[in-house]
Amino acid sequence: MTVTQEPSALNFECETGNYHTFCPISCVAWLYQKIEDSFFLVIGTKTCGYFLQNAMGVMIFAEPRYAMAELEEGDISAQLNDYEELKRLCLQIKRDRNPSVIVWIGTCTTEIIKMDLEGLAPKLEAEIGIPIVTARANGLDYAFTQGEDTVLAAMAARCPETQQKDKVTGEVSENRNAIQKLLNFGKKKEEIAQDEAEYADHPPLVLFGSLPDPVVNQLTLELKKQGIKVAGWLPAKRYTELPVIEEGYYVSGINPFLSRTATTLMRRRKCKLIGAPFPIGPDGTRAWIEKLCSVLGIEPKGLEEREAQIWASLEDYLQLIRGKSVFFMGDNLLEISLARFLIRCGMTVEEIGIPYMDKRYQAAELDFLEKTCREMGAPLPTIVEKPDNYNQLQRIQAIRPDLVITGMAHANPLEARGINTKWSVEFTFAQIHGFTNARDILELVTRPLRRNNSLKEMGWDQLVKEEAKV
Repeated sequence: MTVTQEPSALNFECETGNYHTFCPISCVAWLYQKIEDSFFLVIGTKTCGYFLQNAMGVMIFAEPRYAMAELEEGDISAQLNDYEELKRLCLQIKRDRNPSVIVWIGTCTTEIIKMDLEGLAPKLEAEIGIPIVTARANGLDYAFTQGEDTVLAAMAARCPETQQKDKVTGEVSENRNAIQKLLNFGKKKEEIAQDEAEYADHPPLVLFGSLPDPVVNQLTLELKKQGIKVAGWLPAKRYTELPVIEEGYYVSGINPFLSRTATTLMRRRKCKLIGAPFPIGPDGTRAWIEKLCSVLGIEPKGLEEREAQIWASLEDYLQLIRGKSVFFMGDNLLEISLARFLIRCGMTVEEIGIPYMDKRYQAAELDFLEKTCREMGAPLPTIVEKPDNYNQLQRIQAIRPDLVITGMAHANPLEARGINTKWSVEFTFAQIHGFTNARDILELVTRPLRRNNSLKEMGWDQLVKEEAKV
């Protein structure tokens, strides 16, 4: 008889080197809504246009601030003047929409034909009088959510280095901190001064990562309870309100896929990155706040009780998943944080597939994952970077996990084989950060399990099995 021992550290593997994910140009879907005075111009082929049309069809009733510059044969064979064509389009955008910034999204095709977007942008920006930010979001080099990473990295370079002064009074303007303006809305000067006194004296802190406004407000208020003042968010609601970032500022990322932005802030803007677990789930949110407090020299208060209160409110969901297994195929780079949270919920994670793994940027999250496994008595999962989907399907068939979190391409085939699935893209668009949104994560995770329980109660599961045999 052979005795197998649990590994003492996380096991990392890498398979194909390919990205089996959604295209990163889809970041336009949430960024154009987040940055209200922006316009996104995606420069690619008709295939890119079809993808955007389908991916963002759910937003048909919104007025989009994005467009598709479709490359024709003449562009690809270098018979047309790239500068003049882009100038014509940007002048039309300026005339019709007059945005504060135009973001050029370079796709696979512009990479392959070596279209010099970075070289064209400064000259055209000076000519038309509107800032042009160039970001690469091609599926050859980047996974699904990394499109946002390239955009934010480009915008980080555009953040001002000094506070603006009022032309009349000479006083420093606080207009760039849009969240602070919102929190102070309707308050008297005395009340604002009293609020300012509640903050501890600490170096400026800027948070980066695109989140819905309600989540931004929630996290800002959670930090305010600890006496931490957020000097700004990247991105801001408006391009003209990009936060001031100076040498020595502290920065912290909200999402695990923003390693390029973190690198830009450290190397180009000389900021100090606070490496912390990400605020996903009550455990991650508490760890994130505690790390910020420790770096800024603040004693955290009330976090243990706050976390315990949230866990108690989730018990109805935890009863459904406790003791069950989950398998991540890999799509949106949120896999490590979600796996850590689900292990804390009592689940077992068989494998974590992830398209791209930056061990430096996610170091604190990886340490937290190991710690969580030890505390919960759960086996350490294998982390597979750039997984081969064919091999994964074989492993899933052998393991038969209770739930597979996967991209949309594999959901139906797995369901046909009797395996519960959940689309990974849903976690990208859901509000999953902070203490109060942990319920939303579990609502998504348990939905297929609750559906199957309902079918069993109705006696339909046997009918489904018989139809599958036919």
